[in-house]
Amino acid sequence: MPLIAGVLPFSMVAGIAAVQVGFTPLESVMFSVIGYAGSAQLIAAQLFGAGSPVALIVLSSLVVNLRFAMYSASLLPLFGGVPTRARWPLAYLMTDQAFALTMGRPDTETDPARYYAGAAVPMWLTWQAGTAVGALLGARIPPEWPLDFAVPLSFIALLVPVLRTRPQLLAAAVSGVAAVAAHDLPFRLNLILGAACGVAAGLWAQRAGRRAA
Repeated sequence: MPLIAGVLPFSMVAGIAAVQVGFTPLESVMFSVIGYAGSAQLIAAQLFGAGSPVALIVLSSLVVNLRFAMYSASLLPLFGGVPTRARWPLAYLMTDQAFALTMGRPDTETDPARYYAGAAVPMWLTWQAGTAVGALLGARIPPEWPLDFAVPLSFIALLVPVLRTRPQLLAAAVSGVAAVAAHDLPFRLNLILGAACGVAAGLWAQRAGRRAA
């Protein structure tokens, strides 16, 4: 329940952001149902609003969601008995929260796939409901109301709790500084540049820490 309460406002922001860049409420909901990508939805909506090329929108979404490839690799040993046709919908439902809950499940849970589905489905329903509410609210909000701050604010709310090590802190700081410094780049390329600089800084700090240990 605490995780669902945290997802609801974020999903509403995603719905509002989609409407404010030109989607209709129905298109915003369909965009969310088809994409179901959380933070990548927000980035894709922002890039769409900025008139970025489709290739850049797709690339940015892939970069943001690369972590799910690592999640899938980690979960694969747990889903060994699950048929391939059932893994596709399970993969579609993957979120940070469902992954974390599944990996930290109690030892008494002997069916990881069912446990994962039990965590992922409520998260999907909450996200889609929140996006629909946000899209309907966004359509009623006057365009002169500045809600742009809501998107970066939601990212900050997601980011801060997971920054626990020096490499993570350095990566976040470098990424933010680079993105702000390159703000004038077209098509929001500053986001890609900031992500690349942050990853490079984090890897450097991680390796430096290992050498010093």
